[in-house]
Amino acid sequence: MGSVLAASSPAPPPAPGSGVVQGAPGLVSVPPGFSMPSVPPPSFPGQPAGETGSPLPNPGTYEECHRKCKEVFPIQMEGVRLVVNKGLSNHFQVSHTVTLSTLAESGYRFGATYVGTQQTGPAESFPVMVGDMDNTASLNAQVIHQLTSAVRSKIAIQTQQHKFVNWQCDLEYRGDDFTSAVTLGNPDVLLGSGIIVAHYLQSISPALAFGGELVYHRRPGEEGAVTSLMGRYTGNNYVATLTLGGAGAHATYYHRANDQLQLGVEFEGSMRTQETAVSFGYQLDLPKANLLFKGKLSVPRQHSYSVRPLGLIDPFNVIDWPEFIHLLSQV
Repeated sequence: MGSVLAASSPAPPPAPGSGVVQGAPGLVSVPPGFSMPSVPPPSFPGQPAGETGSPLPNPGTYEECHRKCKEVFPIQMEGVRLVVNKGLSNHFQVSHTVTLSTLAESGYRFGATYVGTQQTGPAESFPVMVGDMDNTASLNAQVIHQLTSAVRSKIAIQTQQHKFVNWQCDLEYRGDDFTSAVTLGNPDVLLGSGIIVAHYLQSISPALAFGGELVYHRRPGEEGAVTSLMGRYTGNNYVATLTLGGAGAHATYYHRANDQLQLGVEFEGSMRTQETAVSFGYQLDLPKANLLFKGKLSVPRQHSYSVRPLGLIDPFNVIDWPEFIHLLSQV
């Protein structure tokens, strides 16, 4: 499956001291049209700028590891979508989104973002409140606050018309050379159900980081846990990330060829469904023409063989090479 997206280039970053928050990857996913602040590594009084107590840098968050590659891929959609963003002040902005499609559901969404006055950096302010509501009165809302220089919290809720569907609470701590986070989702004390997700990411060297994830879920008559390990290597112009766990494998490779061209490759394999998928994407930025192009080519494959250890999987059997070569010839 192939897809190509053309859009205007993103606006230039705001000038320091303007009060406008520049978007950056973080602990949460951001609705279209919104921007979120990044969290810098913690600093301490009396410490010179640019120096930390540890020779290793902070590795960022666990959820950001594959994001660099995923940002290259375009957003898949069927139909037409119109997004209008309007900044009412330095701390408040609204958005209007209209979606028209013959395959998916058409509708309208109104969104709003409020950025507080507590500045933690030249282009960072807290608290941040993000929300959007569609024409059926279904709400998605998030509140993010920087409690200290190293601790950040988030509360997110989701409703479907007048019923609460999901809610979660996150707490993230960033040390000198590590990041840990805990997420509690849909807890129910009466039924004894809920989901707990724990992340830990540690810098081993300036370019190498290792981490792990633990997901524990419980509900009446069922409980279980899934663990995974992750490694990331960051070069001068590329990032390679690999995640292995009981659910399968996930690998991404991001490469910045030059100032205009970025490439990404993603591999996903599921042990439960015995399916694999390989995706190739590119992002081409033409600043002089104020244009941004994105493209993606996916090659899915379903297997009928029994599950084997990851080290014994043959890459020539995982990927349907004749089908892949045929798709390349049509691009």
